[in-house]
Amino acid sequence: MTGRRRTSSSPALPPVQGSVRRAASPRVRAALLSTGALVAVASIAAACGVVPGTTGGSGDDTVTVMTWAPEKTSATNKPGMPAMARAYARYVNAHGGLGGRKLNVLTCNDHNDYVGAAKCARTAVKENVVAVVGSYSQYASSFLSPLESAGIPYIGGYGLTDDEFKSVLSYPVNGGQPALLAGLGEELGGKCGPVALVRPDTIAGDQLPLLLDSGLKAGGHDPVVDVRAAEDATALDVQAQEALQKATANPQKKGCVVPSLDERTGTFMDSFRRLSDGYPAVGTASVLGSVDQSAIDASGGKSGPYEGAYVTSWYPEASDARWDPMKKVIREQAFGDNRIDPADAGVQTTWIAYTVLTKAVESLGNGEVTARTIRAALDNGLQVDTGGLTPSLRWRFQDLTAVVDFPRLINSDVTFQVVRDGQLVGARKGFVNVSKTLENATSE
Repeated sequence: MTGRRRTSSSPALPPVQGSVRRAASPRVRAALLSTGALVAVASIAAACGVVPGTTGGSGDDTVTVMTWAPEKTSATNKPGMPAMARAYARYVNAHGGLGGRKLNVLTCNDHNDYVGAAKCARTAVKENVVAVVGSYSQYASSFLSPLESAGIPYIGGYGLTDDEFKSVLSYPVNGGQPALLAGLGEELGGKCGPVALVRPDTIAGDQLPLLLDSGLKAGGHDPVVDVRAAEDATALDVQAQEALQKATANPQKKGCVVPSLDERTGTFMDSFRRLSDGYPAVGTASVLGSVDQSAIDASGGKSGPYEGAYVTSWYPEASDARWDPMKKVIREQAFGDNRIDPADAGVQTTWIAYTVLTKAVESLGNGEVTARTIRAALDNGLQVDTGGLTPSLRWRFQDLTAVVDFPRLINSDVTFQVVRDGQLVGARKGFVNVSKTLENATSE
């Protein structure tokens, strides 16, 4: 998505194949019922004699899936996600496959564009994948319709859009942007004076002030000041100056600036650092995905602008031993691939999403692996242990949280981290559940 496009739905598109590389291998219930017809559509597709995802369309014991993300664009890029997916496939296949089945990962570049997202989804359908796993796109309205029509589950998306938490074929592994912003608001509500949020001027970005406000309100704080920026901006001096002015408006209490600009956060912080000498001191805070350890290091570490900043994440800090299995896979199968940063939230989400896929396939034993059987396993109570990186994940009806706008939300836990001596470390032990904050926000 770019700052120039602000459309919430995509027009009908011709069935053009996407850019694909092959690699080895009481209101929540109403919201759910409103999407129940999608299951019927998937059932009709199966009844017509074509079951999308049947052994990857190959007739053998290969399980074919797809992972997509934007790459080489002028805005947000997540090349580490498809790269992690391919590394996972190589590792799994080198160790006996998924219950003896070869894992075949297709990848697609959605180009950060609604047309590209739709092409990737249509290619997934054409290739008969059993699932789309661990992917990133801001255009759920473009990619979910083809997947829903074909009955293909969407496992472990990044959680950028509301639609990812509404579709009955979506199986989120984290609380997405809603949980991160609500959690950050809770943390800042009792610590900051005026809070200025700097965010992309896009449809996905339009949600961010409301979500941050839900957490701030829980602490009795005034609403955030909303500062917009073009998603592909190359200079952000104007936004930095506006944020500093708003955050320092109350001389009695130190304000906070919250940049949430994905890859453009570093660009903003360059301007912020240069201009901040002319203003009283302010605090900084953000969410993982906009700030990670590599960004902190690049900005000067403990002498940089992130020192003391609060950061919310879905997962434990990157140095936590619970990430060791993922790091082992990277060392063995992607050593030297600088696209894969173990501290990147997209890479981490992809790892967890493929953990879910692995458990789902293994739960089928010697049975057929199709999009339908994967969905059935997930819908019928499969519980996935992620090694403590998240709470146990399960997508039964009774596991859904009572968050009206996000009826598929099952994991509303976040972690709080802080930058100390240039390192992201845990600010609190364990996970913090923000479901009540989200429920209150969406009930108004």
